[in-house]
Amino acid sequence: MFRGSIVALITPMLGEGEVDEAALEKLVAFHIESGTDAIVAMGTTGESATFSHKEHTSVVRRIVQMVDGKLPVIAGTGSNSTQEAVELTAQAMHDGADAALLVTPYYNKPTQEGLYQHYRYIAEKVPLPQILYNVPGRTAVDMLPETVERLAAISNIIGIKEATGDLDRAKQLIESCSGKLDIYSGDDGTAMELMLMGGKGDISVTANVAPAAMHVMCEAAIAGDRQRAEEINVHLEALHERLFLEANPIPVKWAMHKMGYGEDVNRLPLTSFSEQYHAVLLEAMHEAGVDIE
Repeated sequence: MFRGSIVALITPMLGEGEVDEAALEKLVAFHIESGTDAIVAMGTTGESATFSHKEHTSVVRRIVQMVDGKLPVIAGTGSNSTQEAVELTAQAMHDGADAALLVTPYYNKPTQEGLYQHYRYIAEKVPLPQILYNVPGRTAVDMLPETVERLAAISNIIGIKEATGDLDRAKQLIESCSGKLDIYSGDDGTAMELMLMGGKGDISVTANVAPAAMHVMCEAAIAGDRQRAEEINVHLEALHERLFLEANPIPVKWAMHKMGYGEDVNRLPLTSFSEQYHAVLLEAMHEAGVDIE
């Protein structure tokens, strides 16, 4: 259902941490103009962990309104509470999101059976298309390919964002789940190779900063055009790496501020990007051809 460069959108904020609506509208327009293929609203890069339910659903609703049908909106609705995930997913469907992205339950450390039951329950309760999200480096739980294959039998579970960076794992998922659900990269550094192996897109942090280049690179990789994909990706590699010099989304928030899309403001416990890294991230942005104000 979704293909290509799918931006894990930041949430621009003002000085006290309130949502910067003007910057958000400008940012959404930037992605529409740049060819971004879909937007993830209120994913983990959007700092969803620090938002109340009311704030969370309000941001998703506003992004849906701002996009106005010009590209798909995937709402981040995952939680370590199954019932909370159901409520957020149902609200996202009500507000017009095209799909939901559901991170594995963090902190709880459920068993594989617990993960299966969690996702099955949400899918049964809410008919919205749903994308699983496995990022063990942030959640302390790893959803194994065998569990993903079981979940692939559920009709409205349509994909998985696999953010381990393990290409052997990605290959296994592509082979075992082909025709059942789509495999998306959640690791920009290995995304090109995953798509060349048969993945359908990249749910990307880098796409915040270099959306046009990421769109073309993903398009080439999905089409199997290695030469073209490599020609573009070589200029993005430093950006893929340096946007993780500190915990996401600290570096990308600073980069977007330098580009004129909101203030360099995160909600605590996240802080501003350390000055010692500014020069090397700017260097990577220049290498990627990014315009800086």
